[in-house]
Amino acid sequence: MTFADLGLSPELLKAVEDAGYTTPTAIQAQAIPTVLMMRDLIGIAQTGTGKTASFVLPMIDVMASGRRRALMPRSLILEPTRELAAQVAENFEKYGKNHDLKMALLIGGVQMGDQLKALSDGVDVLIATPGRLMDLFERGKIMLNGCELLVIDEADRMLDMGFIPDIEFICSKLPETRQTMLFSATMPPPIEKLSKKFLNNPKRIEVNRAASTNADITAFKVPVKSRSKKDTLRWFLENDLVETAIIFANRKTTVRELNQSLTRFGFRSSEIHGDMDQSSRIKELERFKAGEVNILVASDVAARGLDIKGVSHVFNYDTPWHPDDYVHRIGRTGRAGAKGRAFTFVSEEDAEAIANVEKLTGSAIKVFGKEDVRVDLSEVIAKAEAAKPKAEPEARADDGEERQERKPRRAREDREPRTPREERAPREERSPREERAPREDQPRREKPSHRTDRVTAGDDRKPRRYREDDEPVPAGEWNGPRPSFLDIGFG
Repeated sequence: MTFADLGLSPELLKAVEDAGYTTPTAIQAQAIPTVLMMRDLIGIAQTGTGKTASFVLPMIDVMASGRRRALMPRSLILEPTRELAAQVAENFEKYGKNHDLKMALLIGGVQMGDQLKALSDGVDVLIATPGRLMDLFERGKIMLNGCELLVIDEADRMLDMGFIPDIEFICSKLPETRQTMLFSATMPPPIEKLSKKFLNNPKRIEVNRAASTNADITAFKVPVKSRSKKDTLRWFLENDLVETAIIFANRKTTVRELNQSLTRFGFRSSEIHGDMDQSSRIKELERFKAGEVNILVASDVAARGLDIKGVSHVFNYDTPWHPDDYVHRIGRTGRAGAKGRAFTFVSEEDAEAIANVEKLTGSAIKVFGKEDVRVDLSEVIAKAEAAKPKAEPEARADDGEERQERKPRRAREDREPRTPREERAPREERSPREERAPREDQPRREKPSHRTDRVTAGDDRKPRRYREDDEPVPAGEWNGPRPSFLDIGFG
């Protein structure tokens, strides 16, 4: 089967051919005719199977006829993250180059000015994250009652990020007579409930069972101590024929620390996480795609839907907390029929998390062993031994100078006897010390009493009372030290 068999327009087929694609994937072959028939659709497929093109291609032909109106987009695509939204926009630009369609991208982290201008000019396709769309809607900058087609992409990720209430609100503002498509890698009960509420007699397409992993990905789990993760990661990066790799960590702080550590050891690495602004995230992704760096340390913002060709390895530095994230993380490799390898580091604390992953996927992950090593271990060990610094000889005072041959020590019998020491003269007896007079005969010095009242000579002030046995002072009178100015009479 080719794309020409799916009912796409000649202009669209030309754009697909220019992009280098000839054969549709399983999800594309089933979804594209359904979308062209204007039916609602539920698409369940693992990441990396071409879900994005399965709705982008038919949408271009569907939106080709029609008229744009200001502030009223004709179609809406909801994405959970900025990166996914930007990637879908790239697909529309690539495949829609032969069509007169206008597109707008509404994402956070960038200025609103250009986005508002595009909306005021009228757009055929609006690609948005729920947060920014809700913000503009509440400000009255966009109207949704002219939307003919809705796509909810990565629905399970929307659920994890807490966007389901926003999606329900957005769907309630759309016209009831519309076409709705929902795509997800997994189908948890809340998403099933959402589909029943907002989709009308949808066709369900499931090319793989829910939460299954790609057959082109060889997955391993690596038992490791938490303190040994960095050393283990560096060993794999050096010895598993890594071309390009994405390393996932659960925390943003771990992402930053790990990237700094790899950079110190000479690896060409970069980082991407949620604390970075959108322009910085896009810049680092472009560097990774261009090959300026071949290792990308990332949080789960890069786990969903990012289509980066040629990723040979994925490392889960931390076992993901949510088992669904495991499927999406390792799906960054083994894309478009290529082979990939995925390693998950499992410490003692990760026992429950990895058990949940294996329960979700329905199969045990193989433990990495000697038979899975890609290089000759004997050569690796020899190389490591050679790289060890040799112990340097102790520095001596005569280093760099010609050393004279040392004469061998003579035996004790051949040594000359030592001359006896001269006897010292006996010490003179010291005269005994004069006996001191007994203490009784010595005059005693009178110590001043600290408790007696002291009166300065020439001072006619009354003595101060400090003793506890003094007479009590009548109530209301001052009982502390008496200032001298109180005794001065006034005539």
